Amino acid sequence: MGRLHLVRHGETTANVMRRLDTALPGAALTDFGARQGVRFGLENVPERHAVLVSSRALRARQTAELIGSVWDLETSPVDGVHEVQAGDLEDRTDRESYEVFHGVMQRWHDGDLDVRIPGGESLEMVYERYVPTLEDLADLYLSGPDQRDVFLVSHGAAIRLVAARLTGIDSRFAAATHLGNTGSIELEYTEGLWVCHRWGAETPPFERVDEPLVDEPMG
Repeated sequence: MGRLHLVRHGETTANVMRRLDTALPGAALTDFGARQGVRFGLENVPERHAVLVSSRALRARQTAELIGSVWDLETSPVDGVHEVQAGDLEDRTDRESYEVFHGVMQRWHDGDLDVRIPGGESLEMVYERYVPTLEDLADLYLSGPDQRDVFLVSHGAAIRLVAARLTGIDSRFAAATHLGNTGSIELEYTEGLWVCHRWGAETPPFERVDEPLVDEPMG
């Protein structure tokens, strides 16, 4: 069966500055982030025909292009899979803004899908734009006779929130288990159901983690 790999982009200048960077097109990769993209390509060569796509954010497109250069594979951006939008908190670096952002994330993981980041999105809004793109990719590449692995370069917060929703993984595990730059989650789509085979370095069973949200650089 073909599998979907949700890959976080490489390190960006905004990550280094701890700046909330979610609006398109967003920050570029650092030199180290570019090397991360190449390393991901070298360490994760697909075993079958693969499809490589990304969000429209610059950092995601650059990461995908670097992976594609290793695999000799063309890449293209797709709609709807950009990062959770920080709204009024965009470009902020202060702790108060991070606390507001992560406070909303905490409420999302606790099941309050409709609370919104000030000037930004609710979790329901994120689902509404992100999940249909994954369903389209599944229909095209994971369900038919010519099955392929799909690698989608996207963003840390959005990846974890959506992967938890699709697979039914405990929200506290999803909240606490951070994806570093070029970390990934591996999903299988079988008969309309999503199953998680790997979450970063973790494999099933995915145990509940009763820890606070990680204060991580967003984007």
